[in-house]
Amino acid sequence: MSETARSWLADLTSLFTPTPTQFDGAKSHKDAIERRLDTVLGVHRMFEIGSLRHGTGIWLYSDADFLVSLKGIQPTSPLTMLARVKQALEDRFTATKITIRQPAVVCHFSDGVVEVVPGYISAGGGYMIANPSGGWMKSFPEEHNKYVNEINAKHNGGAKKLARHLKIWKYKRKVPISSCYLEMRAAKFLSTQVAYSPIIDLHYSLSHLKNVELAALNDPTGLGSRFGSCSSDTMKKDALSKLDTAVTRARRAMDYSLSDEQSKAIEQLKLLFNK
Repeated sequence: MSETARSWLADLTSLFTPTPTQFDGAKSHKDAIERRLDTVLGVHRMFEIGSLRHGTGIWLYSDADFLVSLKGIQPTSPLTMLARVKQALEDRFTATKITIRQPAVVCHFSDGVVEVVPGYISAGGGYMIANPSGGWMKSFPEEHNKYVNEINAKHNGGAKKLARHLKIWKYKRKVPISSCYLEMRAAKFLSTQVAYSPIIDLHYSLSHLKNVELAALNDPTGLGSRFGSCSSDTMKKDALSKLDTAVTRARRAMDYSLSDEQSKAIEQLKLLFNK
């Protein structure tokens, strides 16, 4: 049987889906990080979050992500919190490059990258973490995961497949959009759809992102802060330009696929995903 656009997209998804053990090296540092931060700053708990935990991680691009809730008084600026966490980890892991990439402190271990998202327990539930665009934001990672899982179950895995497609496009085309934003947008988009069709929904979800001009997304759970798309106006301008090109290629891929011109549809998908 000749290759179809749908089978090509499925193969791409498989290629970029991490195996269960590919991030074991990075995750193995969790206990040492938690002990260090508990000794220096005090820790309530540290638990895995992010795309690997959610089942939307991208091989070669995603990191192991952990949220650590700190004890003590929340400082006025999240930058103060991030600097304290960075210093504590630098003093412990002296041979490891450690950087700040809001909302995380990133540990570049030789066997994997770990992103530590520090925060404080919020009086109303959830966690106060650094907003990538500045200031504090309230986050409910466990509730957000539950929301995505519910939409995903409704579409037999479609929400996480769509999120992964959007993330592959982001990484392969170097689009400066938040992965969390794309994941929540994918789930929110499919929450209004009756069924999931990979090629069709890839086009319409990208078109929706273009139509809303990457506007911040209200937390679909109604609990936390809005999800921002980009860390700066300059990044957003770049992302919108690349999104415009992506919508055109995704539309052509869909049209060719629906016309059963599969080779032409695959050509457009290869351009879309830079493959």
